[in-house]
Formats: sequence, C-alpha cells, structure tokens
Amino acid sequence: MSTETIPAFPLQWPAGWKRTPLSSRTRARFGKASSGYGGYTSRGELTVAQATDRVLGELRRMGVHDFDLVISSNLQLRLDGLPRSGQRDPEDPGVAVYWRDSSQDGWPMRCMAVDRYDRVADNLAAIAATLDAMRAIERHGGAEVLNRAFTGFAALPGAGGTEHWSDVLEVDERASREEIEAAYRRLRSQHHPDRGGDADEFHRITKAYEEACSA
Repeated sequence: MSTETIPAFPLQWPAGWKRTPLSSRTRARFGKASSGYGGYTSRGELTVAQATDRVLGELRRMGVHDFDLVISSNLQLRLDGLPRSGQRDPEDPGVAVYWRDSSQDGWPMRCMAVDRYDRVADNLAAIAATLDAMRAIERHGGAEVLNRAFTGFAALPGAGGTEHWSDVLEVDERASREEIEAAYRRLRSQHHPDRGGDADEFHRITKAYEEACSA
C-alpha cells in the first residue's frame, strides 16, 4: 500500500560541506504557490511531497532519471525511497540530494545540500529553487558557465587508493556492457544510502561504473 514506509536512515551529509548551526536556522517563506519557488502564500506551508516533486522536476529537466538520484534526510521513506510527507520534522532538518549527471562525460556524481531552514520541506524547496536558477544560466547561453559551476557540486570520493573498476564492480574487466550494468545496479541497490548503505561505498561504486563506461 502507498501508506507503507521503510525506516529512516541518518542524513548522509556530503563531506566538506559546512553545517548551519541550530541557532542560525530560520523559517523560510516558501509556499504552495506555483508561481515561483520563493513566493509567500497564506494558503499553507509547503509539504515534503510537494517540495520533493519540485526537486524531481528540476532534475528531470536536466535529464536526470529518478533512479539516478538519492534524496537523503532524517525522515522516514516511502517504499519508492523518497521521503514520506506528513511526519514531524526531525531535529536535524537538513537535506542532501545526490544525482548522476549523464549529460557529462564519465557521468559524474553531483550533490547539493541545504540545512538553512528549520523544515525539511523548505530545505528541499531551496534545493529546487537553486537548481532552477542554475538552469536559467544555460537557458541564457551560459552552458559552459553552468558546467563550471556544477563542478563545485561534485560528490567527493571515498577514502582509499586507486583501484580498477572491475574489482569494485566484481566483474571481469572483459565483461560485456550488460554484465557491467547488471553488477552496477545490484551493488547500487545494496549500498544505497537511503536503504542503510554507506555513502562512501555508494560513491565508490558509482565512480567505478563511470570508469567502466568510459573505458
């Protein structure tokens, strides 16, 4: 049933990103109004589901598939792995969104995280608004500027030395594309951060898959 949930897992905050002190978090002015993400409306606060839809919509416009992204927070999850609406905001309302950018060579892993506001929904909406603003750069002919800007949102790799992608994906280096894809999907599902997996291991697997695709 759609009301079923799976347990929440701790927020996977990206390495190297500063946290907003609890005393500095504020109430945002994001509302339900469809005309602009920042518009205030008296018709009620934005829900987690509505804010999630905004993030998904922005990433879809960037060519990112839903199965190539992770929304990490301290909320319980729906069975599809997205945060469930209608629950009390956790003490730490921060949100981190990870996605794989298939529009770039090597399919780099990107991330964006916001914890400025005291509600998960508003932090999600802030990420959506930021993505929308950055896409506007491309619409105005600044594709290279956008690409350079997004390099700052590259997910940091996990610790460890150089290793061959075939060892990480547990396949022979002469494996077919179908075998590599199957191994990647299996390991990605197994180590998905929002299913209890380790974020560093998840990034390690994604990096290996990127290397396999460009080999």
